[in-house]
Amino acid sequence: MKRVGKQTWVFDEDIYIKAAATAVGPFEADGPLGGYFDICHRDLYCGEETWELAERRLMSEAVACCLQKAGVSARDVDLFLAGDLLNQNATSNYVARELPMPFLCLFGACSTSMQTLAAAAAFVAGGLADTALVATSSHNATAERQFRYPTELGVQKPKTATFTVTGAGAALVGRTSGRWRIRAATIGKVIDAGLTNPLDMGAAMAPAAADTIERHFRDLGTSPTDYDLIVTGDLSRIGSVIVRELLAESGFDISDVYNDCGLMIYRPDQKVFAGGSGCACSAVVTYGYLLHELDRGTFRRLLIVATGALLSQTMVQQKQSIPAVAHGVVLEAAEWESDSPP
Repeated sequence: MKRVGKQTWVFDEDIYIKAAATAVGPFEADGPLGGYFDICHRDLYCGEETWELAERRLMSEAVACCLQKAGVSARDVDLFLAGDLLNQNATSNYVARELPMPFLCLFGACSTSMQTLAAAAAFVAGGLADTALVATSSHNATAERQFRYPTELGVQKPKTATFTVTGAGAALVGRTSGRWRIRAATIGKVIDAGLTNPLDMGAAMAPAAADTIERHFRDLGTSPTDYDLIVTGDLSRIGSVIVRELLAESGFDISDVYNDCGLMIYRPDQKVFAGGSGCACSAVVTYGYLLHELDRGTFRRLLIVATGALLSQTMVQQKQSIPAVAHGVVLEAAEWESDSPP
């Protein structure tokens, strides 16, 4: 492992995702990627008494399914890294309570999927763990209750609002051969565009995504043509336009290879406002659909940039602007050998 430039880690040795799993709610199961998810629930309660317990079940199911796919006992995993959107990372902490492994709790808001994956790869590459398990989750009803308005109130929202994905994703990272290789990671800076509207998260996060993608290109000397797909986490309809424009101004046209998880996970006729968001948005699309397409050969190299708005209820109530961060990870099909960077 080596650092290239100021923000990018390159994994010279082979670091793999050995297995991955997803669990989702009803809207996600009914979307265009529904067939790629491992566990699908038909209601938001997921068989539990509260929405918070439902989110906990989603993460627990994703973790258990991932370990089962890998054929690994939880006791054989060296490190668990997880985070979510609930106050004090409640979902991750309570899931970790049931797992017999050391735990590091990470909060990156909706960027947590790639934050945990990059950190796990670094721990494994540095010899601090042979295997590391990562997980993240979000739930539409728990996030709405905490950050906006309880769903029972029926508060109307503008078209710029995003729809928190109900789901969880987990992946097991290790050195021994797997189907997907982690090639590089670019750790983002916190960028504050001065926006204060929590119902327009795509616009708030787009500058952070653009900054990380541009830094990734400049650190590694790559360009959009070096990737089969560049995908952001949850900029959705508003932010995805802004990130393309910002990168074009910097001399990088990503239009031909770009998409956003928040646009991919739902159909246009689903009532999700500007599209999907939440920790689970990039997690379930990546660990469900994108890894499957790497297996099929549809893609060989991906740059996945998960975006997070680092706001809290208190700061929003005090009319503070919304800082954001984005972390990028390069994934490749394990059998693909390339001499091109990264």
